[in-house]
Amino acid sequence: MNRSLPKSADPMPGHPVYRYERQVEWGDCDPAGIVFYPRYLAMFDANTAGLFASVGLPIPELIRKHGIVGMPLVDVQAKFYRPSRFGDCITIESWIEEWGRAKVIVGHRILRDEQLAVQGREIRVWVASDPEEETRMQARPIPQEVIDRFR
Repeated sequence: MNRSLPKSADPMPGHPVYRYERQVEWGDCDPAGIVFYPRYLAMFDANTAGLFASVGLPIPELIRKHGIVGMPLVDVQAKFYRPSRFGDCITIESWIEEWGRAKVIVGHRILRDEQLAVQGREIRVWVASDPEEETRMQARPIPQEVIDRFR
């Protein structure tokens, strides 16, 4: 299975894309003055929450309504094309690439000066507490009503 990130990956036409513009803060940067790579992963995570909220599904509401623990991250990928520095304005774009029975793949890209700086992908799983052992989590099917909000 080829899991590389194609530089030309685009959201599916007609499907929601959540865009968030922000300035790179001092705390985002490493001693070299560029964004420290784990900060990009935090940006992906925040944008995933924004994506769900943008279609009327804020994560806290999903947790309450569907009795889930959340959608923990089980895999993340990122490819870096251009550095971003303190003070740069960046745009983070996120969309659903694929739905599975209990997983969702979220695509991300970060643009600086309208050029691709970072391409990323998260795989998340819809989970609830295991009824037999509360300390464990168990994958559950994603409700169709959730998937339909993105179509």
